[in-house]
Order: sequence, then C-alpha cells, then structure tokens
Amino acid sequence: MGKLSTPTNHFLYLPGKNGYNRKSDTLWTFGERAGRFAAEGMILKKRKMLIAFFCVLALAGCGAISPEGKARSGGNNFDSMEETPDLSYEVPVSTPGILVNQLGYMTSSAKIAVFKGKEMPEVFYVIDAESGDTVYTGSLEKKGYDSVRGEYNSYGDFSQLQREGNYYIEAPVLGKSYTFSIGTQVYDEVFREACRQYYYNRCGMTLTSEYAGENAHNACHTGKAYLKEDTSISLDVAGGWHQDEKGQKDVTQAAQAMSMMLLSYELYEDIFTDDMGIPESGNGIPDILDEIKYEVEWLLKMQNQQTGAVYAGVSIYAPNTDAPGKAADIYVEPESAEAERAFAMALAKFSYLYQDFDNEYATKCLKAADRAWKHAGLHKEDESAEEKWKFAAAAELYRAAGKSSYHKYIKEYLDGEEWQEQQDEVILLGSVTYISTKQTVDIELCEKIMEMLMSRAEEISKQAGAGVYLTAEDEEQENNNQMLLEMMYLTVVNHVITNHEYETVIENHLHYLMGRNEKAVSYIDKVGAKSGEAAEESAGAAPGIMKQFDADSKLILMLSEIIDSGDR
Repeated sequence: MGKLSTPTNHFLYLPGKNGYNRKSDTLWTFGERAGRFAAEGMILKKRKMLIAFFCVLALAGCGAISPEGKARSGGNNFDSMEETPDLSYEVPVSTPGILVNQLGYMTSSAKIAVFKGKEMPEVFYVIDAESGDTVYTGSLEKKGYDSVRGEYNSYGDFSQLQREGNYYIEAPVLGKSYTFSIGTQVYDEVFREACRQYYYNRCGMTLTSEYAGENAHNACHTGKAYLKEDTSISLDVAGGWHQDEKGQKDVTQAAQAMSMMLLSYELYEDIFTDDMGIPESGNGIPDILDEIKYEVEWLLKMQNQQTGAVYAGVSIYAPNTDAPGKAADIYVEPESAEAERAFAMALAKFSYLYQDFDNEYATKCLKAADRAWKHAGLHKEDESAEEKWKFAAAAELYRAAGKSSYHKYIKEYLDGEEWQEQQDEVILLGSVTYISTKQTVDIELCEKIMEMLMSRAEEISKQAGAGVYLTAEDEEQENNNQMLLEMMYLTVVNHVITNHEYETVIENHLHYLMGRNEKAVSYIDKVGAKSGEAAEESAGAAPGIMKQFDADSKLILMLSEIIDSGDR
C-alpha cells in the first residue's frame, strides 16, 4: 500500500542500465435510450437481464441516437498519413525498466506503472519533476515471469496520487521512468491533434501556417484527373483528404474513417467543439462535422451524376524520371459495388447527423446515397466480400429514410451467422446504427446484436485483466489496429452501461499505446519522450497512429470516451 508523502528531498540511487443529442421531443440519444434498458454500472454477469429489459422497451423501436515540413512551393510534395497501416517498431537501444504512459494520467483514474527486471526492489518513489521532492511512496506487487515476452514484471500502483503536476518514478536498481503528467485535461490536446490530422491532409487547397503550422502546404492535385478506363475523359476530383504519402484517395477507406468519426460525434457530441482551429471554426457547427463535410464534397465529385455510380478512388502515379518537370499522372479508378455501398453508408450517416445544421444539404447527401445504393444493385459480380458494406449502408439508409426495402435486407443479413463471425469495424457500425434507429425494428435481432456486443466486451475485459500490460493482447502485435478495434467494441458497450471496469480497461489500452509497453515507445506521434516519430527516426520504423488514416479515426473514438468519462 503506497502513501502520499509530504514533499521532501529524495535520496539518490545509482541508475541501472535501463534507465464523442440531437434535441427533440421525440428523439433520444443513444445513451438515453440505452439507459432505459440498462442500469448504470450493470456488470456483465447480468447481461441476460439487461437484454430482456432492452427487448421490452424496444417494442417501440430499439432506440435513437435521438508541424512536419515547411510550406512548399511545389504542389505534389507534402507530409501525409502513411500508405501502409503498419505500427510496428524496432526495439529502442535503451529501454527503461519502469514503464509509464509518457503523456500522463487523468487525475482520478487508476495509475499503474509496469516494472521490468529480475531483481526487483521492494518500493518505488514518485518524484515531482520540478522540485525533485518525493510525493508518493509505494510497494511493488510482483507478477512473476512472463514466458511470452521473456521478462519478469511487477506493478506499482500510485492511484492515490491525484495532485496535478509533472512527475517521474524512481526505484533502486531500475533507475528512472520517463516523465509524465497528472491532470484533469491531460488528453485534451492529443484529442485535438488527432482530429486536426484530417485537416492537415486536405487536398486541393492551400493550408496556411496560421491554421496548419508546420504542416502548411500549397494547393496540390488541382489539375484534371483521367478516367483510367478512358483517358479521353477528365474529371475534377480535387479535394478530400490525402490517405498516404502519395496523396492517393480511396472511397471505401474514406467512408470508413468518416463513419468512425461520425460515430464518435454521435456518442460524445458534447466534447466536439467549434474551436479546433480550422478555417471553419466559429461558424456554429462542430468542427468535426465541418471537416467531414470537406470529405463529403470530394465524395460527391466521385459520383457519376447521370448514373449514380461511384468511382473507387484516385490514384497518383509518380512522374517519369526521364522527363524532369513532368507532373504526376492522376487517374480515377473504375466504379465498384463496394465503393458505392461504402459511399451510401457514409453519406447517409452524415445526412442524418447534419440535418439540424443544414437540412437542404443533408437531403442532397441522402439522395446521393440512395442513388449509389441502387446502382450497386446492378453489379453482377460475386458480392460475397461486399455483404458487410451492403448491411452497413442499409442500416444507415433505413435510419435516415425508413424505406422497407432497406430493412428487408438488414433482417436477411442479421438472420445469418457471417456478421457474428467477422466482427470488424463495418459490422460494428451497421449494428450500432440498427439498434439506435427510431424506425420499426426486429426485437429478436436487436437482442442478438446486444448479446454479441456484450459477449465481445466481456471477452476483451477478461483478456485484459490477465495481460501483463493490462491489455487484451498477450503477445506483441505487428500493428495496433486490432487493439484499437477491440476498444471500439468496448467503448460502444461502455456507452450503454457505463461500467467503471470498462473505462479502466480502455484507459489501460491508451496507456499501452502511449508508452506503457515492452518497448517503452509511444505509438502516438509527438506524445511522450519516445514517440512513434522519434522511434521512426532512430530505428527506421513506421510512423505513429495519427499518421495512419484508418487508425487515427479509431483513436478519436477511444479518446472521446476517455475524455467524456473524465468529465462525468
């Protein structure tokens, strides 16, 4: 049991080698509806009672969620989200024996440091980084040998320390940890930067240093692009977000990231402000919606206005090295059913959430989504790999428009088993939207979805409790997208039942991503003493989560839950 200390000079040790509501009388938020079928803090062992209560209330419907480089003179050179979502890193040359979240901890949250080493001291000390005073003394809890990682581990719990400030941990033999902070708003700035990454990657417009800082760049890819199937036809497809270092833009990938951010806004609306520091700030619309609208404008350009078809993306080909000064070739990829359904999903979701701000524009988006859905049905190729997109698109269109044809497909899909086996981002997005709609729903299917979600959350929480680093993954991952996906599921369920245990599990995963891991690397750019960017420079590793187009949208959802829970 640790104790807080009256500030006093600490004695020195010789360091070791390791040194997210629509306001209406008839609409409810997701949380309000969910609160009618789940008591706050309900534990998982009672989920059958929760589901039964949910089904009774659902007779009227399941519910409603009622800077990196200098400014450039050229147009094609820019820093951007990377092409391959690989978040692996080489082991740093020197890894501390005391592992912490290198950004810090919420004031009232659980705070645990992981200690590595065969020879463990009995106590550890939390030191004020500014004064050098010892402010907390705690005892280590030994966990023993981890055969998976080949290391001995212990825990040091300093949750009692709630004084705001900057600190590090010191222990005999093991030396010092990296410095970290304790505060009520410790994650606010990283959340802001995670949201702003999409602004930094805007295509087709000049980003000035006033808004983009070191990420400023001139307008790029403003010329015509050619249809890949018929280069005699050119299109204006400037705009949207760069998705990799080349500036390529894929419709399906864009729709998924947009839908993730829209889900964050839907669940945690109050934390999304109109002062994120982008050109649209102060217009009375949350900046996250302004940013997503910029991408929506590009998606609308990708739809054939005569047929409703949606082109799959924009590819950038490097200029011919034998022809100096030649601009890169830009091609529009052929239409596809998957792109059309992803387009329909994202624009229908945006339409539903944007109608309170601009009903005319929201209606335009919904009509475009419906046209894309209809055109996708004309494709004759095998659609087995696109069923999840069809389901998610149908769920969003059904909630926004209420057509029975959408509901018919939803029921057919959920009557099968495939959706329970896949359990990925797209399935989650469609499932959450279906149980959130104020339209008529199938009660048994809502029950199946809730049972799936809660079973998954229970499994994740159980695995995390057994993990050395208090995460659901026992072994080191090549990239952290799976971890972020699991936190999506846990975040959605926690929003329903507000379980303190789940909040702690989610925070523990954030601690892992911010440095409390076996490599002592923060996988989030510019966060911590050994961030992903620093690791990239020192070990040739991939950039961190914020620079990964898909991963950053998941991080926004994760941070939304943690910041919102800290405000409750």
